[in-house]
Amino acid sequence: MSSPWTKIGHGFAWFFNLNLDPYGQREAERTDSTNASQSHPNVEPYDEKNPTAADWIISVTPTPRGVFHYFYRLFPFLHWITRYNLVWFVGDLIAGITVGAVVVPQGMAYALLAELEPQYGLYSSFMGVLLYWFFATSKDITIGPVAVMSTVTGGIVNRAEKAIPDVPGHVVASALSVIVGGIVCFLGLARLGWIVDFIPLPSIAAFMTGSGINIAVGQIPTMMGMNSKKKRFSTRDATYLVIINTLKNLKYTTIDAAMGLTALLMLYIIRGTCTYLAKKYPHREKTLFFISTLRTAFVILLYVAISAGVNLHRRDDPLFSVLGEVPRGFQHAGVPDLDPKILSFFTSELPAAVIVVLIEHISISKSFGRVNNYVIDPSQELVAIGVTNLLGPFLGAYPATGSFSRTAIKAKAGVRTPFAGVITAIVVLLALYALTAVFWYIPQASLAAVIIHAVLDVVSPPNVVYQFWRISPLEVIIFFAGVLVTIFDTIEDGIYTTVCVSFAVFIFRLFQAKGRFLGVAKVRTIGDIRSSRRTSESHSISQEQKTSSALREGGISSERNLFIPINHEDNSNPRIPVTHPYPGVFIYQFSELFNYPNATRFLDGLTAGIFKEARRTDPESLGKLGDRPWNDPGPRRGKVLLDDTDERPTLRAVILDFAAVNNVDATSVQALIDVRNQLDRYASPDTVEWHFANVWNPWTRRALTAAGFGFLRPKEDAEAGRRWKSVFSVADLADAVTPLSSDGRSGLAEKRASRGDEEIGAQPPSFNEHESAIRQVPVYGLNRPFFHADLQEALDAVLENIEQRPPIFKA
Repeated sequence: MSSPWTKIGHGFAWFFNLNLDPYGQREAERTDSTNASQSHPNVEPYDEKNPTAADWIISVTPTPRGVFHYFYRLFPFLHWITRYNLVWFVGDLIAGITVGAVVVPQGMAYALLAELEPQYGLYSSFMGVLLYWFFATSKDITIGPVAVMSTVTGGIVNRAEKAIPDVPGHVVASALSVIVGGIVCFLGLARLGWIVDFIPLPSIAAFMTGSGINIAVGQIPTMMGMNSKKKRFSTRDATYLVIINTLKNLKYTTIDAAMGLTALLMLYIIRGTCTYLAKKYPHREKTLFFISTLRTAFVILLYVAISAGVNLHRRDDPLFSVLGEVPRGFQHAGVPDLDPKILSFFTSELPAAVIVVLIEHISISKSFGRVNNYVIDPSQELVAIGVTNLLGPFLGAYPATGSFSRTAIKAKAGVRTPFAGVITAIVVLLALYALTAVFWYIPQASLAAVIIHAVLDVVSPPNVVYQFWRISPLEVIIFFAGVLVTIFDTIEDGIYTTVCVSFAVFIFRLFQAKGRFLGVAKVRTIGDIRSSRRTSESHSISQEQKTSSALREGGISSERNLFIPINHEDNSNPRIPVTHPYPGVFIYQFSELFNYPNATRFLDGLTAGIFKEARRTDPESLGKLGDRPWNDPGPRRGKVLLDDTDERPTLRAVILDFAAVNNVDATSVQALIDVRNQLDRYASPDTVEWHFANVWNPWTRRALTAAGFGFLRPKEDAEAGRRWKSVFSVADLADAVTPLSSDGRSGLAEKRASRGDEEIGAQPPSFNEHESAIRQVPVYGLNRPFFHADLQEALDAVLENIEQRPPIFKA
């Protein structure tokens, strides 16, 4: 009895004159399934059902439990906070203090990059580490001001100073932080963290390298004191211009250079010495690591002492440029000003700012997750970084993201949980209330040295670029394009260049994807299979070894068919003979997705290869010369239509390997229908069989069956005057729970071939009586005999039936 919804649907179909079954699918599938079941009574019937739109809607509709888990996952600290213990706390305490000692000088230095006063760097540092741990899925990440984001912010603030001079720079920076945080938080709440995967590694490396060079070059004038007395040129110009202007103004170098160059040299000496000693004295590695990590704090404290000794009694006219007054506490806390005038000013800068926040944070968190053996949730990380930037401006913070250098320090310091961020926040808070008087004496040249030392670490070394070249030479061009655009233009344009070019290359590769014809090569497996089997039989072995032995005994043969490209384009040995599996049978493999961008190119390659290797079945089907198509007129007038010397076979069957295909669309399926009709005309009056292997997605199988593929259409079976012999894979039902039994045979998929009415109940010689008594289940539905589990099964199905096809046409 049909359901009311089915009756309503049929009513609509009648009203709109819809053909619900144009290819006779229901009748064909019912017939195919019945015939296969009758031929093999030991095989349990199984028919595939198409997925429906209702099933999909149900699968994506949130359940109450799913909604609860969604909100529960927004606060990952709930998973581990109840198990927090003293050992974890000690690790977090050491790591938190260590990072705090680094983030204080770095935060103030990066604030200067953002064209802000140094205290804003401390505000950003405090809010970043304090808020992140609530939402973190990474224990290592440290959020706060970073060089690249500070440079992008500084560019916006610098332009805003000229365009809207009545608005202070920190107000613009706070508004930018709120908007960027809102966008990123929305992406995270919508679980769109996968968007970051559109930015490939070479683009990230180019962005970091170009930005590092840009920032380092821009800090050299400050380190040398060229702009200390008088601003002679802008360090916000393109990198190449800053280099030129720096060389032109070397004569204006001041005593600041002594504070900057020696600080930079000392930073590298300390790091190099500690690295050398750690290799020479491994038992001192931990101590040397902390000395190396705290080198920034040591150097800043040293130069603060020198500055205080020199400038203590000349605060009105210091000998060299110093940081100056840093207000105590949170002097700029308040609600951010989101005036439309401010927002409209930096709207065009938002994409670059969002991309910087995303790629720095996610790339760093993924990298450290892999190194330290845990998995991050990119979407949840976006929530964390978004909330941080949304709430930070209420205390005066500007945009922040994950810091590579501080994250590396935190990981090596032995951090145990994200709670270490709270310890770091306490250190920053103490600095804000207890050390502001000391900050006045920090030499600006020394801070510039700290920035240069930090950002040069993100420049990709030659070995990384060479590795890119070995893996994908084209991406080296993308890398250098991004670096050069950053140097000769801006960081923002460098980001856009690498992202756009990488995406264009991806699209080009997708559009230009080529399929390949596969042939069959006879190969044998050489190894210790037999000896390992004897060992497993004579010794007590582990369960894993038993499983391996069972697989070998039941599934590996010394000789088998290997499907490789006919023309050896996969770099296989060209001396191996590879041929089409049977005259007129072609195996074609899709190398990429099969969708509207590349469907035509794939299928053009298929038809061109078939026309080259197979001849027309009935040349008379071309008709008279005037009736032939202009693009396929056949031989000239007076020439014979049938060439007796043409030894090419006629087209019999096509096997498509869908292993690389996940989804198809209406365009690609319609193109496949058109090619089927084209090849049917070429093979007329014969009909071409279409077999599909490795079609894993149920929606793809549904799309193909809707187009008349996957089953033998009733009229074709009737015209052939024969009965189709199904070939399919089965598994033993008795071992469905434990598919590998002790004898190494049960549970392994086998093939069954139906033999027709006259052979019903007869088993192939390789099946003994014991096997015939076992109930078996097919791997895939019996109602779709042209869908196969693998290429070998598809080829077996073709060869099992091809000789039984009556020669409708003989030349």
